Amino acid sequence: MKSFIAALLILGYSLLSSACNTRPKPVVSPDKKAPQQVASANDQDRQPAVAGSFYPASEEVLRKDLEALFASVEKVTSEHVRALIVPHAGYVYSGKTAAAGFKQLDRDCRFERVFLIGSSHRMYFQGASVYTDGDFITPLGRVKVDPLAKELASAYSVFTDNPAPHLQEHSLEVELPFLQYWLNNEFTLVPIVLGGDNLKDFREIAEILEPWFNEKNLFVISSDFSHYPGYEDARTCDAEMANAILKNSAQDFLKAKTRVENRQVKGLVTAICGWASVYTLLNVTEDNASLNFQHLLYENSGDSPQGTTDRVVGYHAIAITSVAEKKSEPEFTLTREEKIKLLKIARQTLADYIPGKLKFTPEEKDLTPLLKTGAGAFVTLEKNGQLRGCIGNFQASQALYLTVRDMAIAAATQDHRFPAVEASEIPKLDIEISVLTPMRKINSIDEIELGKHGIYIRKGSQTGTFLPQVATETGWTLEEFLGHCARDKAGIGWDGWKTADIYVYEALVFSEHEPDLK
Repeated sequence: MKSFIAALLILGYSLLSSACNTRPKPVVSPDKKAPQQVASANDQDRQPAVAGSFYPASEEVLRKDLEALFASVEKVTSEHVRALIVPHAGYVYSGKTAAAGFKQLDRDCRFERVFLIGSSHRMYFQGASVYTDGDFITPLGRVKVDPLAKELASAYSVFTDNPAPHLQEHSLEVELPFLQYWLNNEFTLVPIVLGGDNLKDFREIAEILEPWFNEKNLFVISSDFSHYPGYEDARTCDAEMANAILKNSAQDFLKAKTRVENRQVKGLVTAICGWASVYTLLNVTEDNASLNFQHLLYENSGDSPQGTTDRVVGYHAIAITSVAEKKSEPEFTLTREEKIKLLKIARQTLADYIPGKLKFTPEEKDLTPLLKTGAGAFVTLEKNGQLRGCIGNFQASQALYLTVRDMAIAAATQDHRFPAVEASEIPKLDIEISVLTPMRKINSIDEIELGKHGIYIRKGSQTGTFLPQVATETGWTLEEFLGHCARDKAGIGWDGWKTADIYVYEALVFSEHEPDLK
């Protein structure tokens, strides 16, 4: 009985859904403002369905729980948040991860509308259902439904105003208390539940909603990730899905979902329950170069004291923000003390993790603001002058010091070219760290400066990269640099770079070899 109740709190049912058919030309203006509504009793208001099970039914207890959840996570971005991907399980399981997403919102921002989108778990239907006739009620009060909801249902055949998919659906309801608690200003809601599995319909829904995806509105995508594998399998599957989302490609996302679900992982039912909602969002965002995808937090139900590790559900929080305009920014640099600190973190991590699987965490007081800033990094290990492991992460998805810590572990244990580093080898290793600047796409290879720029080549789902120092160490020409990366790293052939997307980045490289860093 206990495991049955836990499963309900973690997920609910898992009927995945989608959308419907053809639609007329757009007739609803994205600039149309919602008139003021007067909150009043309404028999058609959508009443709480999972208060008392997924989260507390008492306003007082709910506020205290939310206060604790928000206090347990950090605000890590100052950019304007355009969309969030957050989980929807019971708060004892996914509440911290959800709070990590919502805390990135500016509390004083006045959103015109919040588009809350989830995939149906309890009712199978085709299309997108918008709740139109009443408001949403939670223990924290009333959330007004925006008149746009009714207009969408009236104007487009892919939308319906059938309230039935909403009445017992938890994926939208559990997000509302987070918004009510965190935002200081009232907002109106466009509540959308997707049903079915028709990709064409999801693309149509994305096309309809895209005009409202702007600085004035917020999109909240409600989704958990893997369902019911073991703890470690969940971490692997969920990481692959999150990385696909961070690429901001709807096609890459679907390919990752197929790969994960075809892997026959024990216990895995789905790679991501709200895949339809995430796919819809990616169809809105993927051609928008002004957006930044930032990973915020990952946990699964096995991390909760109430959970078990044999059968878990995964949770990610991901923010999509507007990239700030570049204003003659100062060159990225690290002080001598910051470089030494990162090298010490990498070495202490190896000393703790390899023999005991413990992740080193430095004291907060020892970290400068720059070390806590999101940045990508590579960690390279050498032994007796020979490469012993090198792995990195381009995404500025977590604090720099955490990226260095995690990449040190990956370089020692996950570089498939080498056996895992043993404890006896640690004193013989030399550590080099490359801190990366954000990537930018280039239009001509003439923009590449050998020795200064690293390259990242992408063609479909095939990718490969070389750090800037590779060109210096090998003495390759520009075409050799590109050819080796395309053939040896991306697997698209020597000339594959000619029809691929090419990005450049710079790296701040330092190592234990340097006399002033010892």
